[in-house]
Amino acid sequence: MAERQHWGLPRIRILQIEDSQLDAELVLSELDADAIEYDVRLVDAEREYLQALDQFDPHIVLSDLSMPGFSGQRALDLLRERDQDLPFIFISATLGEEAAIEALRNGATDYILKQNPARLASAVRRALREAEAQRAARRAETELIRAQRFESLAMLAGGLSHDLRNLLQPLLLAGDSLQDYQDDPRLARLGRLVRDCGKRGLDMVQSMLSFARGARRAEQVRVGALLEALALLLQGSVPRGVSLEMGADDPELSFDGNHTELQQCLLNLSLNAIQAMPSGGCLRIEAGLVTLPSSFFVPGEEPREGTYLGLTVADTGTGMDEGALQHLFEPFYTTKETGTGLGLVSCKRIVTAHGGVMRVTSELGQGTQFHMYIPLAQIRAEALELQDQSDLQGEAERVLVVVEEAGQLSLLVDTLDSWGYQAHASQSGTAALQWIEAQGVPDLVVLDADMNLFTGVRTLAALFDHGYRRAVLLLARPDAPPDMDELPVMEHLYLVDKPISTKKLLRTVREALEASAASELPDGLP
Repeated sequence: MAERQHWGLPRIRILQIEDSQLDAELVLSELDADAIEYDVRLVDAEREYLQALDQFDPHIVLSDLSMPGFSGQRALDLLRERDQDLPFIFISATLGEEAAIEALRNGATDYILKQNPARLASAVRRALREAEAQRAARRAETELIRAQRFESLAMLAGGLSHDLRNLLQPLLLAGDSLQDYQDDPRLARLGRLVRDCGKRGLDMVQSMLSFARGARRAEQVRVGALLEALALLLQGSVPRGVSLEMGADDPELSFDGNHTELQQCLLNLSLNAIQAMPSGGCLRIEAGLVTLPSSFFVPGEEPREGTYLGLTVADTGTGMDEGALQHLFEPFYTTKETGTGLGLVSCKRIVTAHGGVMRVTSELGQGTQFHMYIPLAQIRAEALELQDQSDLQGEAERVLVVVEEAGQLSLLVDTLDSWGYQAHASQSGTAALQWIEAQGVPDLVVLDADMNLFTGVRTLAALFDHGYRRAVLLLARPDAPPDMDELPVMEHLYLVDKPISTKKLLRTVREALEASAASELPDGLP
């Protein structure tokens, strides 16, 4: 391999197909004169040419048209079978006009006559610029297609989430109701099973929906829900030869963060780990509490000692050498042929946005471990503080339940009845207004926002027009809150996410009734 180095373009690799050493040097002298830095590999046979494409990885090919036992056209055909963008320039003394035009039609980038090589350097520069532009356009097209797929997924997830929540709502309410039969252990056990299945289904629906839509809100993230959602997304991506191990010291641990972004980060690292194990291996994902001292942090990081959530994604794959580790978080750096070099940059941004830090350990042939540490301001269990059953009991208050779906309506009414309320069912907004005209104003209205014939918001407006000023529980989908801009200000309006559990329903009902009753007291009375 001959080497030249001058000021000009960044150093490029040139694969030259030529059977004359003198002609090859004359061609390269034009690049020398134009201060182009390059490494060159000279070949004149098909086998050597194919080896050079694989091993030398050229930026551009400069080829004579005809040689003993090999031809430039054959070289062009072989290249275009592999790469549509790599520049290929013919340099020949025998290339006529018709042959030149045909060569361009067949995929050549340009042609230069050996008798007039003066424009070779400019042709090389232009070809490299155009090739980079073509690659950039292909990347942009790929990203656009990916974005369109995510948009379609978001639309599909949004449509399905409504129906799935309606299916899950009866599971939550029925499960809680069955648990009340403590004198029958089988029914109580069945109630717990039904309720837990409903909760897991709801977590999965919400995780898929938020992932597809790219939510950016801060929220309470539960470790168990985060790993369950990740396992769901990985179901179709883990090959048979790779075993998946997941574990959390405390699945109920919750912390302030962004579920969607952390899920994206874990998913990206997991898919990278799978690709690093083409012959099989073990993918291990773990979560646990760790205490970090100030000495753990490196220059540039804020040394905040304390309790952290440690998230680990480890594989037993090919591993990385020291050179790769040093450049791992540089934008556009990648060791994969089709990689963008932005995945790990995105992961680090997500962890940093949570106030955390990342560490990576790896060894060639021994695998890689990514460790993420998310600070915990305080450790909070997700379980709410238990209240006495008496605090949730009704006092025969009249509650009007307005829900279009018959199964949900029946369960809500039965639940409220069993806890001491006088619950009345209406299957539409018009039926609710007729009930009020006949029976008088209830103490509380529980209203579904997603009714079709007479929407929840329209029903709410009609109730207000009829003089209703007491409390309202509006059950709505968290991903599609109702538009209430045109509604008058309602003092005791409670917007509650669907599906709702029994305890959440009863607590909110008590809160709404007590607040509504307090506001009706004359001034000065406690």
